[in-house]
Amino acid sequence: MSRYYVTTSIPYVNGKPHIGHALELVQVDVLARHRRQRGDEVRAQTGTDDNALKNVHSAEAEGIGPAEYVARVAERFAGLGKALELEFDDFVRTSSDPRHAPGVVKLWEACAEDFYRRSYTGLYCVGCEVFYRPDELVDGRCPEHGTVPEEVTEDNWFFRLSRYQDRLERLVEDDVVRVEPLSRKREVLSFLRSGLEDFSVSRSTDRARGWGVPVPGDPGQVVYVWFDALANYLTGPGYGTDDAGFRHWWADCPERVHVIGKGIIRFHAVYWLAMLLSAGIALPTTIFVHEYLTAGGRKISKSEGNADDPAEVVDGHGSDAVRWWLLSEVARAGDTDFTAERLVARANEDLANNLGNLVNRTVSMIAKFGPAEGDDPGATALREARADAADTIDRALAGFDFRRAVEAVTRIGDEANRYVQATKPWVLAKQGSPELPRVLGELLATCRDVAEHLTPFLPSAAARIAAQCDGAPIRPVFPRLIEAEDVRT
Repeated sequence: MSRYYVTTSIPYVNGKPHIGHALELVQVDVLARHRRQRGDEVRAQTGTDDNALKNVHSAEAEGIGPAEYVARVAERFAGLGKALELEFDDFVRTSSDPRHAPGVVKLWEACAEDFYRRSYTGLYCVGCEVFYRPDELVDGRCPEHGTVPEEVTEDNWFFRLSRYQDRLERLVEDDVVRVEPLSRKREVLSFLRSGLEDFSVSRSTDRARGWGVPVPGDPGQVVYVWFDALANYLTGPGYGTDDAGFRHWWADCPERVHVIGKGIIRFHAVYWLAMLLSAGIALPTTIFVHEYLTAGGRKISKSEGNADDPAEVVDGHGSDAVRWWLLSEVARAGDTDFTAERLVARANEDLANNLGNLVNRTVSMIAKFGPAEGDDPGATALREARADAADTIDRALAGFDFRRAVEAVTRIGDEANRYVQATKPWVLAKQGSPELPRVLGELLATCRDVAEHLTPFLPSAAARIAAQCDGAPIRPVFPRLIEAEDVRT
């Protein structure tokens, strides 16, 4: 048995969740469930980034205090756990979790030799919570949000990021910290080789409206949101509050995995690693960078006004369909356009027509023609698909290839449905053939395998399949979805 610690990034709570947030949550949930299924000791963590300036601005726009505002919005993010059938071990809210502020203070003090104070004027994007150099802008606008950064002059604490440039390059180049996929590793190396500049790690208390973790020994400053937020990966396991828990889940844990979106790669694969080097803390072992979901070719975001609430999408289509689309349709490289029509089509094709049809046919025929006894050595292609599935899923998820992992399950369904058409159990039943019990036995074993392999991806559906294999009342495991326009016609 191994030990595995996997995290999502933590989103700002300056607005309700959108379907893009669901992608990362489901990916991490699958990784965690898969490793638990394989017998490993697993910790999966998520949470919310409460202490950002943008959250303060959103609270002011509503005329309420930031504490009230972030508590309300964070609750919507926490609610995704039930909607999406997530099984996380921890949820860290950076503004209110009693473990977090002590850990941030400890991390600050551990990095003290790399801090210095200076005045700075720069172009600041509140959306990214970062200063940009003019040459990093696109036509004078933030490359991530398309907004014009504001010019800000501040006197803050800075971190000597430039000191770690050579070490960071070697660590990423040699895969001491594995950045996946390869295109993102190359992006990080390009950023490192372009030269690193020291970055601000505090904000004035006045500008932050007093919101955030105070800088130790300097009450006029609060800890900059990224230095604060990144620390959640340590504070959740106990850094600063629980030494044994921190050693178990970070310092001595053989796999420490971050799953993040491509827009925050520099903070995780550069800033975060440098902070940990400065503090003398073990580095993450792997950073997987996923692409964006888009709508009409545009990034899904609150500011774009194209952000479907995942809880509402689940209400309309069910958690199985949403989880399956995120796993089977979203590309490992390149953005993926989300539409309800694509979600329905994928659910109907893979779940209702393939896996659901297989299970319904099998249990119905067993109820009508049974018993299901023995197996059929002649089911060569079907047996091969079943035998290959576990290893294919293991290798695919080790490489964060969720599409290839779920394809191993649908391949079993494809082969099993072909097997049904080839053997025609209803004909065997009419003929009184002694082959019938073995054919039904082969199909029943196949459905049990489907339930087992499907468990990390669609946990409730897998349990329903297993129950029907054990004699539960027969009903469609995956009812066919109908879009509103289909109902009108």
